[in-house]
Amino acid sequence: MIFAAIDIGSNATRLLVANVYMKNKKITVEKSTMVRVPTRLGKDVYSKHKISEKRQKMLMKTLEAYKLIIEVYNPVALDVCATAAMREATNGKEVMKKIKQKVGLDIRIISGKEEADIIRHTNRMDMIPDKHPYLFVDVGGGSTDVSLLDGHQLIEAKSFKIGTLRILSDTVNPAEWRKLQDWLQYYKNKYNNFTVIASGGNINKINKLYGDPVNFILTRENLQYAYSFLSRYSLEDRIEKLGLRPDRADVIVPAAEIFLFFFEKLNISQIYVPKIGLADGLVYMLYEKFALRKTSAFSSSGN
Repeated sequence: MIFAAIDIGSNATRLLVANVYMKNKKITVEKSTMVRVPTRLGKDVYSKHKISEKRQKMLMKTLEAYKLIIEVYNPVALDVCATAAMREATNGKEVMKKIKQKVGLDIRIISGKEEADIIRHTNRMDMIPDKHPYLFVDVGGGSTDVSLLDGHQLIEAKSFKIGTLRILSDTVNPAEWRKLQDWLQYYKNKYNNFTVIASGGNINKINKLYGDPVNFILTRENLQYAYSFLSRYSLEDRIEKLGLRPDRADVIVPAAEIFLFFFEKLNISQIYVPKIGLADGLVYMLYEKFALRKTSAFSSSGN
């Protein structure tokens, strides 16, 4: 069955249309269409605290195009979520109201904790060795969301206002780095060892270029090399000589910086990068809800 999800992030807006089904008693997500547009809402929000008219128009056109694609696929269900930038924009609710009126899409704003929970709902975890506890780290344009699990039990999930676009706009409060450091130190003392699972477009790209994408492993040495290598180039050269997209070329270095912070504070040698994201988790959860309703309806009819 076809399900669709839209992720309105700080850096980009993504549409995922996927065929989701049960295979060997596990939910399987196969991407039919994935479209990403660098709407860059965070560039406005983290410097001016609101979404400009220009970016509103870009977002509106993007969502209008997405809606046409969605209508062609006619999914069983659709979920549209917005994260940090829309959450923090002073005119965020106003923008969402315009989108509802002009495009007909209902957007729900999710917290950093909810975002981390959604990302964990994916079928890619089977590829990660069965070690505990797990620390999930998702780095976006506006926030770094972490959640700690011991087995299947969520210990804590927390969102920090440290993101790639915030770093580029020099709006990360130093106190936020200290909060993250204290949080990591507390659980490092308590659990000693973590299996760290990373998500986000930048770390996926870094692992593809400098790590081991086949086994989803990125070592500390490889990340340090990537950071050092990319930092030597200007933004223009990262685009022209290294072939990075303009909307990736600027944020990839601060993303590497954030992940190196985790390597250092946790004193780990590698992380796992299974190429998961918010949209993947959203379609996975849509299928779960659909299956639950179907089972409930069947049970009711049987009674």
